[in-house]
Amino acid sequence: TTFGESHGRAVGAVVDGCPARMPLSEADIQPQLDRRRPGQNDVSTPRSEKDVVTILSGVEGGLTLGGPIALVVANQDTKPSDYAGLQNVPRPSHADATYQAKYGIRAASGGGRASARETVGRVAAGAVAEAWLRHRFKVEIVAWVDSIGEATMPEKGRLDWSRAEVDLSPVRCPDADAAAAMQKEVQQASEERDSIGGVVMCVCRAVPPGWGDPVFDKLEARLAQAMLSVPAVRGFEIGSGFAAARMRGSQHNDPFVLREGRLGTVTNYSGGIQGGISNGEPIVFRVAFKPPAT
Repeated sequence: TTFGESHGRAVGAVVDGCPARMPLSEADIQPQLDRRRPGQNDVSTPRSEKDVVTILSGVEGGLTLGGPIALVVANQDTKPSDYAGLQNVPRPSHADATYQAKYGIRAASGGGRASARETVGRVAAGAVAEAWLRHRFKVEIVAWVDSIGEATMPEKGRLDWSRAEVDLSPVRCPDADAAAAMQKEVQQASEERDSIGGVVMCVCRAVPPGWGDPVFDKLEARLAQAMLSVPAVRGFEIGSGFAAARMRGSQHNDPFVLREGRLGTVTNYSGGIQGGISNGEPIVFRVAFKPPAT
């Protein structure tokens, strides 16, 4: 569960269900918040926040206790006065009007819970989940910017990028040529006092076969629900995604092959999930973000 408003005192998360005796400290979480931290360069939001995480509960002596883990990050660069003239005017393409319709009240500044500031709690909680996945299963998760506007990564490029390679670029694109084109797209939109959307690709490696459920809790459905709940996300596709609708079945099939003593697939149009259950291949999905409304 995440908590906090964009211009409130703090944002954060409460993580339930984390196993006991797992090594965990702020040092496992902070690097991911540092990667997310606003104001890092001229292609990110100018809001300036240190985003230092504090673990309030659930951890003692560097080990999880099995109870709820509470994580909090203080807000420092809050400017409610910037929104003083908008208290009675709903902003287009924001959640001001819908929050007012649902609750009869809304946060006076910054969009409240509808702000992308809410994702601080997700990043902190995600770092805890990643620590467990890595500790227990050696799962590796790497995401990068696949496209911004018309600038895009090579269609059949590498999928084995490391997080260190991704972080070399201010736009978080590991391909140098594509990154330069993406940065140009952002800068051009900024010079025109406009914004632009993009697509993020994620690869989850070493996911064991057998995760997920066959029908309503399909693994891809759970991933889609998580991604589509992120502010500004407008699309989710896994494996071949929407391109599958333009293919024939003979093209789209993933033939089986024995790989290191286990059943694998020659291709991965399924994106690592078949029948709602992981098949042991890398899980590959893309997430589309709309251009920010302000």
